[in-house]
Amino acid sequence: MAKAIHTMIRVLDLDKSVDFYDMAFALKIADHFDFESFALVYLRNAENDFEIELTLNKDRTAPYTHGDGYGHVAVCVDNLDQTHERFDQLKFAPTDITEFHRDGKLLARFFFVQDPDGYKIEILERHGRYQ
Repeated sequence: MAKAIHTMIRVLDLDKSVDFYDMAFALKIADHFDFESFALVYLRNAENDFEIELTLNKDRTAPYTHGDGYGHVAVCVDNLDQTHERFDQLKFAPTDITEFHRDGKLLARFFFVQDPDGYKIEILERHGRYQ
């Protein structure tokens, strides 16, 4: 059986991205590997061992394009309203909270935010299948 261990995203400003993921999700540096032309930083928190790998290509100066295939990474939180308010205070420009209902029952409550490189992150309230 396979186990998901990380997702990788390319960033232009490593410090800015590390700060964002720390402030937004309490993700801390688990490892940092510096090479001549690139650097890898792995972020995680105590909640689980799945990581976000930030890849910095040192010669890159132009923003990355995400194309029309990339969707988003998702995280779940205990209190969506409180998280949304905190993100708003941090000037992360969260989208409005949305609710999806199916067959008269709440399926999901969520909002989106973008990191410094424009990657979308879905923040879901811990509920039902989103645990």
